[in-house]
Amino acid sequence: MADAADVLAAARAKGWRIATAESCTGGLIAGALTEVAGSSDVVECGFVTYSNAAKKKMLGVTAASLEAHGAVSEQVAREMAQGALRASGVDLAVSVTGIAGPGGSEVKPEGMVCFGVATAGGVETETVQFGALGRSEVRRATVAHALALLLSALS
Repeated sequence: MADAADVLAAARAKGWRIATAESCTGGLIAGALTEVAGSSDVVECGFVTYSNAAKKKMLGVTAASLEAHGAVSEQVAREMAQGALRASGVDLAVSVTGIAGPGGSEVKPEGMVCFGVATAGGVETETVQFGALGRSEVRRATVAHALALLLSALS
């Protein structure tokens, strides 16, 4: 399992800077990265865009995407990651949007999280169903998965 120190070391080795765009984690990914001493040479910024209005204003997520797909969707995760990359001028951005719980629906159950990873080469997205683990555990699992995606993108 990737940890923040591994991500920072890999980014440092490539000379890359990182930004995060977070909804359901509320800044926990940026927090995990900046918990490591010396992270300032790699971490540029983190966007916490919990509301749809913030997603649109800060990251350029389109109203059309929000309306057609909902905030918890790979399309919105894609636009969040692209927006973070564009707004911060970094080399690598990760985004997360999901249902931490409690609650959810049949279509978008508790524990469903959409991820985006953007570089100059493009964006990859995926959806993970962590299950109804409880709010704290879904958020913790989301951070761990986002760090693993960052590390993979740096490899």
